[in-house]
Amino acid sequence: MKAARDTLLNPLLSVALCVSTGALFDWLKTPLPWMIGPLVAMAVLNLSGARLRAPWGARPTGQVIIGTALGLYFTPVVAQQVISYWHLLLLAALLAILIACASAWFLTRVTDTDPTTAFFASVPGGAAEMAVLAEKFGARVDRVAIAQSMRILAVVIVVPFVLTYSGVHGADVYVPATSTLDWGQLALLLMIATAGAGVLALVRAPNAFMLGALFSVIALTVCEVNFSAMPPVVSNIGQLLIGCALGGRFERSFLDRVPRFVAATLASILLAIGLAAVLGISLAWAYGLPVPSVVLATAPGGIAEMCITAKVLQLGVPLVTAAHVTRVIVLVTGTGTLFRVARAIAGRYRKA
Repeated sequence: MKAARDTLLNPLLSVALCVSTGALFDWLKTPLPWMIGPLVAMAVLNLSGARLRAPWGARPTGQVIIGTALGLYFTPVVAQQVISYWHLLLLAALLAILIACASAWFLTRVTDTDPTTAFFASVPGGAAEMAVLAEKFGARVDRVAIAQSMRILAVVIVVPFVLTYSGVHGADVYVPATSTLDWGQLALLLMIATAGAGVLALVRAPNAFMLGALFSVIALTVCEVNFSAMPPVVSNIGQLLIGCALGGRFERSFLDRVPRFVAATLASILLAIGLAAVLGISLAWAYGLPVPSVVLATAPGGIAEMCITAKVLQLGVPLVTAAHVTRVIVLVTGTGTLFRVARAIAGRYRKA
């Protein structure tokens, strides 16, 4: 007999749970109800031992939908404006590494975690990519996976709630390129976005489904090729699939194996959120940009999750999207090299 987790009934129950909790959170008027509701429900039940899993392909499908929705914001004028802030985007990405180092230092001070594991557990790049790098450099992959999953969960819950209840919701001057809904054209647009995602997936690019869809639709929107608007119901489905997949990562063993590490990791994530907020406020003042948008742009969350937050709260969607894309590209491509250099310097320092 198959284990309960491996039966078809399991993901069907997960979808029913996610739809129910998404609707409940929407009724309660919470921030990002269709993502946070499913995420919290799945995580809580799995940490209690339920062993629910998301449907196959839930996260990639959700990422394609959200990448498509975000790409519609990049009109020629908006794209040119975002590019003019390239130095801000690069600086924010580089400073994210320093914040990760501070979080890693904290982890090594309060737990028995070695510096290598603490570093890759703290870098806000792609969770899967950091786990691969961790294994390459001899870190504890299980702890890195736990920390990266906790980072996304904590940031997705904390940041939208803080921004929403601080009263910053709303008046984004950026709007999608078209407001006309055509279901046939939307289906074609999603097919193009999926093809772009597939190309990046074939070459094993980081965040392939999100970035492939995003870049494909940006290319069309910049060239003023407009297919259709993205209706809220489809965007909500994308959020639900991502929340379901993120919540499905959690297992009871997270708490059973290393409770001290889990508690310390949560504290280090809150430290990173605080430092990133200070960074965002400082950069916003320096560049004369809205503080909430830049704080969201520097938050140590995943691309899809933070960009969904920007879209729902209408907080500088193109700028936030560009900032998180830049950060992931810089961190995924540069973290390994940076770690080698840091390790070499530390080795020479110990020998001196």
